[in-house]
Amino acid sequence: MLAGAFVYVKETLQGKTKPNKVTWLMWSIAPLIATAAAFSDGARWAVLPTFMAGFATLLVFIASFVNPKSYWKLEKFDYLCGIFSLLALILWAITKEPLWAVFFAIVGDSFAAIPTIIKSWKYPETESGQIYIADLLNILTSFFAFKNFNLTEIAFPIYLVLLNSFIIIAVYRGRWKK
Repeated sequence: MLAGAFVYVKETLQGKTKPNKVTWLMWSIAPLIATAAAFSDGARWAVLPTFMAGFATLLVFIASFVNPKSYWKLEKFDYLCGIFSLLALILWAITKEPLWAVFFAIVGDSFAAIPTIIKSWKYPETESGQIYIADLLNILTSFFAFKNFNLTEIAFPIYLVLLNSFIIIAVYRGRWKK
């Protein structure tokens, strides 16, 4: 995961990749919350890939401020998705239940993903697919480490497999046609 993040950070610093700041900020928060919730519910090594997903995206978010050429214009829709994402995380904090925490982390992460999904589909050249491939491989490793196979342990990794697969398709679909 870190290798994919470093490539994405490098391309962001070079201005080749233009991350959506709302997406990447919320993408760093939601997996870290899911990690804490799953850990509090007894999961251990199986949450490491989810933690890495949050940590790596935090690095991308920080890098997005360094190079002005890596700027992606944020619209009202981006902020609205960010607000809904944040609201889902606040609802988690109110519930204090691990299962609800994971559910709201998925909802929050999904709202955060919408702007990047749309951007990846419409403007795939503004994205680098390596980080999504690395994240997919990273999260697939968690399936070998599941201990309890309860919903708090498996829900977020399943969601991340689906999300990353879709973004990979969006980023590379034009390149595959050629």
